Amino acid sequence: MLERIKGPEDVRKLSLAELKILAQEVRERILEVTAKNGGHLAPSLGAVEIAVALLRVFNPRRDRVVWDVGHQSYAWKILTGRNDRFDTLRQFGGISGFNNIFESEYDAFGVGHSSTSISAALGINVADEMMGRKGRTIAVIGDGALTGGMSFEAINHCGHLQKNLIVILNDNAMSISKNVGALQSYMANILVSKTYNSLKERVWDLSNTLPTNIRRRFITGAQKLEESLINILVPNIIFEDLGFKYVGPIDGHDLPRLAHIFNKARHNIVGPVLIHVVTQKGKGCDFAENNARVFHGVGPYEEKTGASLSKKSKSYSNVFGDKLCELASEHKNVVAITAAMTDGTGLTEFARKYPDRFFDVGIAEQHAVTFAGGLAVRGIKPFVAIYSTFLQRAFDQVIHDIALQKLPVVFCLDRAGLVGDDGATHHGVFDLSYLRLIPSLQILSPSCAEELESMMEYAMHYDDGPIAIRYPRGGARQCAMDHPIIESGKWEVLQKGTDVAFIGTGKGMIDAADTIELFGDTIKPWLINARFIKPMDNTLLDTLKSKVKHVVTIEDNALEGGFGESVKAYYNGSDVTVHTFGIPDRFVTFGSVEQLKEMLGITPKQIHQTLKDIL
Repeated sequence: MLERIKGPEDVRKLSLAELKILAQEVRERILEVTAKNGGHLAPSLGAVEIAVALLRVFNPRRDRVVWDVGHQSYAWKILTGRNDRFDTLRQFGGISGFNNIFESEYDAFGVGHSSTSISAALGINVADEMMGRKGRTIAVIGDGALTGGMSFEAINHCGHLQKNLIVILNDNAMSISKNVGALQSYMANILVSKTYNSLKERVWDLSNTLPTNIRRRFITGAQKLEESLINILVPNIIFEDLGFKYVGPIDGHDLPRLAHIFNKARHNIVGPVLIHVVTQKGKGCDFAENNARVFHGVGPYEEKTGASLSKKSKSYSNVFGDKLCELASEHKNVVAITAAMTDGTGLTEFARKYPDRFFDVGIAEQHAVTFAGGLAVRGIKPFVAIYSTFLQRAFDQVIHDIALQKLPVVFCLDRAGLVGDDGATHHGVFDLSYLRLIPSLQILSPSCAEELESMMEYAMHYDDGPIAIRYPRGGARQCAMDHPIIESGKWEVLQKGTDVAFIGTGKGMIDAADTIELFGDTIKPWLINARFIKPMDNTLLDTLKSKVKHVVTIEDNALEGGFGESVKAYYNGSDVTVHTFGIPDRFVTFGSVEQLKEMLGITPKQIHQTLKDIL
C-alpha cells in the first residue's frame, strides 16, 4: 500500500479499509528506519492515524498543518512525498527529524522547540484571511507542549480573535480508557454536527427579540446549561472558557472516527475548535508502548527487541546527575530543577532519591529560571539543568530575575556545542554569546568528567552571583589527573612554549591538543585549558603578550560573540595576532558531530592545514 503513495493526493484516493492497512505499513516503515538511524520513535508511532486522517480530510497545498516540535510527524513526512528518502532521516545530507519549510512545501512551519504551533498557525490563518486565500489552518500539539505558557498565550489570543483555527490536542499521557466511550463519542458528534451549531445560532438570533434584561438571563442560563452538560462528560471546560469549541475526547487510533470528526469540524464549526485526541505513545510496538519514556528519542536499536546498539559510556549528563546526588547528600539546601528533561539531563536518580528537592516544571524554561531565583533568595541552592538551546527561551529571566540580583543560581547547560542528528534547532552553539554579555554571571566549561565535578563543587560554595556550567552531549572524557582545584578566573597551563599559544575551552581544548600533535616538532606551543570563559584569566593573557606572536582559540560555540572574540578584543592594539576557530555565522544542519565539524572546517586536521603556513 505504501509504495502507491507518492504524495498527499494518493492518500485521499484510498478507502477507509485501505487507510488502516496504510497506517500499519507506515508504522513498520518508522520502526525500520529509526532502528538504523535513531530518532523520535514513540511519539511518531502514536500519531500515525492523526497524520493519515489529516491527509484524508484536508489538502495540505491549501490547508496548512503545523506540527508542534515535530517529534510526532514522521508519518506526515512519509506520506507527503518523502518516503523514498526516509532512509536518510537525521543523516548528513538527508531529511530532517523535524518539520522544515526548506525541505517540503507540505511543512507549513519550521519547528523543533516546543509550544510554538498554535501561535504560528494563528499567524498563518490571519495572513491567509488578509490575502483572501481559501483553506483551513490546523495546529497539532502534544499534551506536554501545553505545559509551555506560549501555548496558552496563543489559545487566549485565538479565542479573542475567534478565527477559524483547528487545534488537535494529541493527548498521550493516559491510556485509552472508559472516558472514550459511547457517551463521549455521542457528545463529540453532537458538538461538531451542523444541526447542533445551526440550532445554536438560531436560538441566539431568536433571543434578540426578548427584552434586554430577560435576554441577558436567557443567554446566561443557556450557556451554563451547555457548559454543565459538557463539563459532566469532559474535563477540559477551560478551553470553552478561553473561546474554543471543545470536542472530545476521541480515540486517536480509530481512523474512521478521526476522519469523521475532522471532516465535520472543517465544514460545520465557525471559530476556533480544539479536538481532544487520546493516543497511545509507541502504538503498535510493544517495547515502545511499555517504555514510551525511554523510546521517546533513541539512538539505533535492534528492531525486534528495542535493545540499544549504541556503545555505552558515562555521559556528561550522568556525571552531572551523580555529582548532584553527592552534593545533595552533603548539603540539605541543594535542589534540582529541570524543564521536562529529567532523563535527558541525568536527573532520574536524583528525582528518585530526593523527590522533595526535585522539581520538573514542565516545558516552562522561563518559570524554571525565576522559580530558581525565588528559591535562591531564601537560602536554597538551585541547580537548574536545561539544554543549552532551550535556555535561550529564558534569556530575559536570566538577566532580570537572576543576574541583576546576583542570586547564586547554578545553570547546568547540557548539550552545549554541536549535538549532531537533531540539527539546527538543537545545537547548543549560542550560549557563550548570549550569556557572556551578562554582568555578574560566571561561565565555566569542563574538558573532562573530573573537571565538571570540581566545577560543581566550586559552584556549590560560590554565593556572589549566578554560575553557568556548559558541557557537551555524549561520553565524558576521563582526565589523567585527580580532581582539579577550581579558582575563579584561573586557566590551566598544560604545556608551556615559545612560538604560539593554543587556548581551548571545553571540547575545544581536546581539539587544541590534537592539533598540536599534528605539528610535531615544527613549533613549540603553549597549551592552555580555559576553564573560565568569564571571567577570563587576564594575568595569563598578559604573560602571553611577551611570550608569543600568535594565539589560537578553539571553541564549540558561535564565533560571533564567543570566547575567541573576547580574547581577540583583549589583544586589540597589541602585537599578538589571534586566530579563532569555532562555529561560523550560519545555522548548522544535522549529521554526526565529526561530519559537521569537517563541513565547517574545524577538525584538528583542518585547523592544522589552515595554520601551518602562518605559524
